[in-house]
Amino acid sequence: MVSVVAILFVVLVALLLAVVLLVRNLGSAMHSLPLTAEWIDELSIDRYRPMMRLLDSGDIEFLRSQPGSTSRIEHQLRAQRCQVFRGYLQCLQRDFERVCTAIKFLMAQSQQDRPDLAAVLVHHQIMFVSGMLAVHFRLVLYRLGICGVDVAGLVEIFDMMRLELRNLVPAAMPV
Repeated sequence: MVSVVAILFVVLVALLLAVVLLVRNLGSAMHSLPLTAEWIDELSIDRYRPMMRLLDSGDIEFLRSQPGSTSRIEHQLRAQRCQVFRGYLQCLQRDFERVCTAIKFLMAQSQQDRPDLAAVLVHHQIMFVSGMLAVHFRLVLYRLGICGVDVAGLVEIFDMMRLELRNLVPAAMPV
């Protein structure tokens, strides 16, 4: 009986410590976000336009039409493009996470409860994560020459959340 109580106590202390560390990390993450209208406007989807064209099948078709083109050259081009594309995906994911963190911070600091915004936030986070999984899977298939990759949906979800954050932050008032 004493060992069960001791185990429960240790688990409870571990959970409490985890919660404290989580809250502390969230607070420090918010200090690194310059939550201003200018910062939000800098998170434009324009930075992801090259990403949307990067895996265009037209480039591969053009390469195939050139004299001296080989499957090895095509494979190298696909591999290089995938590497650059993954870099863009990391930036998109990081920007999306920053926007979501900022929205959560503003919701926590708000005088009003916003269950509607919380539901939208959770829904878009689920959509974004599932979209990222699908894009990574299709990226593997693209590298094998099986299909293309479309990230327009991910960029659209990011932009919706960015605009939601923009609506929460007044233009002339840094937080």
